[in-house]
Amino acid sequence: MIGYFSDLILVSLLVIGLTAFLGVLTNGLGERFFGGKKKSEFVDQSAKVQTGWNNVGGKRK
Repeated sequence: MIGYFSDLILVSLLVIGLTAFLGVLTNGLGERFFGGKKKSEFVDQSAKVQTGWNNVGGKRK
């Protein structure tokens, strides 16, 4: 019974890990090859919104 549960946990971790890895890989390839001119649209918009914000946390110098 312990062997069954250890195999179940091992296979489930492999399936979840492989799915997460392939999702990141596919997203990266899709943005690179099919992103066109708008591939950094969200990063640019986020940077534009955050201009003038104060940094939070960390050590003061």
